[in-house]
Amino acid sequence: MGGPADLAVLATQQMYQVDRLAIAGGVPGQRLMEAAGAAVAGAVMSRRKVAPVCVLCGPGNNGGDGFVAARHLAAAGWPVRLGLLGPVEALKGDAAWAAATWHGRIEPLDALEPAAGDVVVDALFGAGLARPLEGRAAALARRTLDLDLPVIAVDVPSGLPGDGSEPLGGLAFHAEKTVTFFRKKPAHLLVPAREFCGQVILAEIGIPAAVLAEIAPRTFENGPGLWLAAYPWRTTASHKYRAGHLLVAGGTTMTGAAQLACRAGLRIGAGLVSVACAPASLPIFAVANPAVITLEAPEAADFAAALEDPRRNAVLIGPGNGVTSGTRARAEAAIEAGRAVVLDADALTVFQDQPASLWNLIATHPAAQVVLTPHDGEFQRLFPDIRGNRLERARAAAARSGATIVFKGPDSVIAAADGRAAINGSAPPWLATGGTGDVLAGMIGGLLAQGMAPFEGAAAAVWLHGRATAQRGPGLIAEDLPNALPEVLQQLHRLSTNAVNEADFFNSFR
Repeated sequence: MGGPADLAVLATQQMYQVDRLAIAGGVPGQRLMEAAGAAVAGAVMSRRKVAPVCVLCGPGNNGGDGFVAARHLAAAGWPVRLGLLGPVEALKGDAAWAAATWHGRIEPLDALEPAAGDVVVDALFGAGLARPLEGRAAALARRTLDLDLPVIAVDVPSGLPGDGSEPLGGLAFHAEKTVTFFRKKPAHLLVPAREFCGQVILAEIGIPAAVLAEIAPRTFENGPGLWLAAYPWRTTASHKYRAGHLLVAGGTTMTGAAQLACRAGLRIGAGLVSVACAPASLPIFAVANPAVITLEAPEAADFAAALEDPRRNAVLIGPGNGVTSGTRARAEAAIEAGRAVVLDADALTVFQDQPASLWNLIATHPAAQVVLTPHDGEFQRLFPDIRGNRLERARAAAARSGATIVFKGPDSVIAAADGRAAINGSAPPWLATGGTGDVLAGMIGGLLAQGMAPFEGAAAAVWLHGRATAQRGPGLIAEDLPNALPEVLQQLHRLSTNAVNEADFFNSFR
């Protein structure tokens, strides 16, 4: 199974550098373009039913890929029309070479009008596009959408910046499939850009993986290859005290959130889970899950006293705790005790008026390993001045706070203070229901209790959270998630022991 390098996500400039390094290392640019165009043609032909194809070529290397794709399609018997933006004489380098290998007619783009029943190959603009679509390109984007034509995009759908999450000017081609090369770009994973990409096909075109050593990527697609080597599987010498002890702050009236978190902490493998709560709510927690230890801790000082036991090595504060001074005091006590700490929900909101005080606390207690799990509203309250797409915002927030950030959403981003970031794509829409965030917080806490580092533990929890949801599908409620974890973990364990190959593993979730 591949490791982090296989999951690297490259910014547009990094991909340009990859191309230069590959060519400097002896891989001809024409060979790369030939392989790229062949991959695009393969994506069209995978539709099986032969249909007329309109290939839309731009003036750069994306257009060159389009010329190669057109040649392969025509050779395979597909009827092809090709339109070019600008004069063929203006093409340079490998794009000019590719155009010379196409012996069919080259129409001006203005003259090419896709019709119902056509397949469209969008080879107009690549990931480096920095301006909105305009003129004929914009008209073609609208026409393919109006006619609901299948679009196969080269690299990214034209109109999307490779590093962004939004179409420039609000307009881009909507692709059925996007064929990209070597490694994905942020636009293939960030919402809503990924919705314009359709199925993303990652084609290997002959670029040696060794070039990544010089690029040193810091952004990844979240997946087992990023963290599976550090996953805390039980061994024959394991016992519950070696599997960590998660301490959860329990709410007084909204007890359900902490109950979900406790159950998730146990299911993900924490050896022990305790909930510290007021006496009035203690019977509720005791009845809800007999495996959870209940502690009377009506005041913040009582919670701090519970932290004097060093075996309670991970702490979760926030779910159902209330936006109170007591919640804030518990959070501060956990960080001051140097624990692995997950702050979620109310434990984030309590710092909204003075977020810098939290950053200072984290900075002055480096032994604490802190994970913050904001959704969009909580993020805005803590980081009101940080702008950009979800990846940019999460990375900036992690650098400012000194914590690992889990910026939750359909494209959750896990970002570490050292600059690493992972974009998650395993979350189905069924997660959009109350309580699933509490389950995620408990899962993160449970993995931290078992000794996973914050970035890897948070990334693993987010991915498993999505996969467990996919196992249950429509109709899922938060209570279902912990009970769905064992099956996912069994499949993951089989992958880790090479009992199943990677393709079969991922097919088990489809």
